[in-house]
Amino acid sequence: ILGVLEVSLSFDNAVVNASILKRMDERWQQYFLTWGILIAVFGMRLVFPIAIVSAATGIDFVGVTEMALQDPETYARHLTDSHVQIAAFGGMFLLMVFFSFIFDERRELHWLGYIEKKMASFGKLEAIEIILALGLLLTMHNWLPEAIHLKALVAGIYGVMLFVIVDSLAALFEDEEEGEEVSEAIKKGSVMSFLYLEVLDASFSFDGVIGAFAITKDVVIIMLGLAIGAMYVRSLTVYLVRKGTLDEYVFLEHGAHYAIGSLAAIMLISMTHHISEVVTGLVGAVLIGLSVVSSIFYRRKHAN
Repeated sequence: ILGVLEVSLSFDNAVVNASILKRMDERWQQYFLTWGILIAVFGMRLVFPIAIVSAATGIDFVGVTEMALQDPETYARHLTDSHVQIAAFGGMFLLMVFFSFIFDERRELHWLGYIEKKMASFGKLEAIEIILALGLLLTMHNWLPEAIHLKALVAGIYGVMLFVIVDSLAALFEDEEEGEEVSEAIKKGSVMSFLYLEVLDASFSFDGVIGAFAITKDVVIIMLGLAIGAMYVRSLTVYLVRKGTLDEYVFLEHGAHYAIGSLAAIMLISMTHHISEVVTGLVGAVLIGLSVVSSIFYRRKHAN
């Protein structure tokens, strides 16, 4: 069940991953399947939640690990208590991913026509994504219960900061540095893109880890179930890259980013209101489905 849940919620992740992975060399694409799976399964879905509980409770890492294995009920409660920070951090990071796509003035193809083209033109404004994200965070901050004010604000700011750091480092190595061979520049760019993909995967997995405890309290089963999803996402990502699917379905990347924007909104709303994973999955599936249909019509129109 966990594997199916993770797979159903992860297609938009795979599409966005593919748009980044296609810029990496073949060796780093292979690392994405090998090291990436290890990091995703053990790092993001086992070690990271334990680290969150450790930071929130003040209990050392080993103590929290023992708690997760021997007293999963208490561990699940502590992890759920950290939901506000997780939702604010992950939600703001994903919101920045969405904004960086929407306000990309270099994009020539626009799914929503004039509206999307107009939004992309605002990308000329310096740091528009950061301004809007922080503005939204501060606005939401006023509507949140006082007990979670500071937690949400700090975690949200960290989410924005992490995106800016990782995205800036990736951009730094995208272009060939003066006096540097192209192959070396590509290698450095691939390293930063790999790091970006892992952070993106972590943001997608946050709510999945917490939601998994509603199905079972067994940490090992949760890790195995989510591992199936992680392997599926990575295999699908590489498949999309090698088959050139993003070039064939031109609006698929658009649909995936709108799904990410929806997920970011859902995560931020979930700080005060519970939203079922079914809703999250359906919203993503509908947006991606519509983007595929639009791509088919676009291809037929330009084929004639």
